[in-house]
Amino acid sequence: MRIYLDNAATTPLCDTVLEAMLPYLKNNYGNPSSTHQEGRTARAGIERARKSVALAIKASTSEIIFTSGGTEANNTAIKCAVRDLGVQRIISSAVEHSCVFSTVNRMRNEQIEVELVELDSTGRANLEHLERLLKEGSKKTLVSLMHANNEVGTLNPIDKIGALCKQYDAYFHTDTVQSIGHIPIDVSKLNINFLSGSGHKLHGPKGVGFLYINKHNIIDAYIDGGGQERKVRSGTENVASIIGLGKAIELAIEHLEARRIEIEVVRDYFIQELKANFPAVHINGDYAGAYLFTVLNVSFKTSTPINMLLFKLDLKGISASGGSACNSGAVTASRVLTTLGIPEGYHSARFSFSHFNKKEEVDYTIAQLKEIV
Repeated sequence: MRIYLDNAATTPLCDTVLEAMLPYLKNNYGNPSSTHQEGRTARAGIERARKSVALAIKASTSEIIFTSGGTEANNTAIKCAVRDLGVQRIISSAVEHSCVFSTVNRMRNEQIEVELVELDSTGRANLEHLERLLKEGSKKTLVSLMHANNEVGTLNPIDKIGALCKQYDAYFHTDTVQSIGHIPIDVSKLNINFLSGSGHKLHGPKGVGFLYINKHNIIDAYIDGGGQERKVRSGTENVASIIGLGKAIELAIEHLEARRIEIEVVRDYFIQELKANFPAVHINGDYAGAYLFTVLNVSFKTSTPINMLLFKLDLKGISASGGSACNSGAVTASRVLTTLGIPEGYHSARFSFSHFNKKEEVDYTIAQLKEIV
């Protein structure tokens, strides 16, 4: 038996999603750029998926392009904003996902000014400092701040951030890879210029994502070629995976509230049992306020290094992580937790949940943690 508590890294593929993908892996094999029947069938499937994604965030289908995942979507948004929209200054934070943090830092080589917004102890952006930075700047600015932190789950108020960006005539990009399909997002009511999402965080396939580009922001090709995806992202489309992303986000929105309730029950029980069995436990991020309910980052007072703790959990059949899974598999000190500050002598693990997890799995995990920690 395996207990999977690393859903922030990736989620298991839903059976219904797999069923939707299978015809496009076998029979509907046409190139969507071809004009014959096979090609038209593939194209129709892609456009249905595009509509599903657009409906999920209340966007127009013309504002959605498919990518290879969240990393490409984030790179496209940031680099094209600099290249095509005249951005000369970026405001971001020290706790962004690596694909945003690294991309923003790379822009320094392009003589782009980079500012980091102050954070509170949970990893949430300080809006007063953000406004001060926006107000004081004279260059065209892009604000890139994630919706839900992938390591600690703290939510940023993207409605208020978007309003500040509008007030000071700045562009706003938000990475919603962790939150999409879990937290309702309505871009028709929010001032968002770019929004990134990914399939494998909501029980869809890996290797596919999307970028919302507000219709008022015209960017040139990020990948040149045959002109696919509104001429922004050329290359033959990953048809089956796009179909899977469309079905996954459709199901996530349809069952959003029911899944949230199921996950919250397990997560709250896990917190209760942690506090009962580990009096010195420290829970990171805003776990009781504005949070992403799928993520729980926990620091234990123990001499057991985090890599050994995770290894021992794995031997007991429990999958968890030390933070982001996007660092080539390396278990190193978390930039996010280092920024937030973890008490000396504590080691941190991330447990992340889906609606497939049950209370019985929590009981087993707590029992094993008592032996290991």
